[in-house]
Amino acid sequence: MAHAWNPNDYGRHSAAQQAWAHELIAKLVLAGDERVLDLGCGEGKVTAEIAACLPSGSALGIDLSRDMIAFARERFPPEQYPNLRLIEGDMLDLPFDEEFDIVFSNAALHWVADHGRVFQGIARALRPGGRVLLQMGGRGNAAPIIAIADEMLAEEPWMRLFGGPAPCYAFYGPEEERELLETAGLTPLRVELIGKDMAFDLPEGLMGWVRTTWHLYLEPLPDDLRPVFIEEVANRYVERFPSPDGRVHVPMVRLEVEAVKEPEP
Repeated sequence: MAHAWNPNDYGRHSAAQQAWAHELIAKLVLAGDERVLDLGCGEGKVTAEIAACLPSGSALGIDLSRDMIAFARERFPPEQYPNLRLIEGDMLDLPFDEEFDIVFSNAALHWVADHGRVFQGIARALRPGGRVLLQMGGRGNAAPIIAIADEMLAEEPWMRLFGGPAPCYAFYGPEEERELLETAGLTPLRVELIGKDMAFDLPEGLMGWVRTTWHLYLEPLPDDLRPVFIEEVANRYVERFPSPDGRVHVPMVRLEVEAVKEPEP
């Protein structure tokens, strides 16, 4: 299901995701002539950064959100970015056959429950010898603040308004991810959980992050009460987890995956 992303608002509250993407791009060690597929490209800024590293190659970004892709195409027009393409599509149904040297993804796969199906599509999309580098929310990601949101959904009026059990993101651990990679025909090189600190100068920054990314919690609620839910989540979190430096810190856990499609014998 495509969620209702707001590209402008997300762009203003995704500094941490972009910083993690910078770190991940550096790990690609690009030669400059690769063809790269970016899964869950969002508003396109990370895919454009990858394309800038490929003077003799190209980058293709794919995202399920029509709004995100429309925003990305307007921001990164083909006449200015000739080696960059941005298309609407579902990473569960990748239509590519041995077209790419690298499949990349940052902060996207935890939105998709069926990682095995994604990995099967990645294996088809890669040329023999192709590489995979992915980072996503992993087991334990944002656990303290998610626990607060789940606690609220067990209370009135939120329990009645939400109308169901608390949602779950696809936060996998290394063991299950390795097994899914191998089943899809990919050879895992490194699958590990990495701790990250997401920090905000003010509670409003925390609320902006919740507002722009917590679709599983917000979309079932009435539009006019979503800001109330967001503010209460943030207020409870700030009260329970004060920081000596006066900032708001959320402990994040990222699952990072490196794998290869073995060359043909």
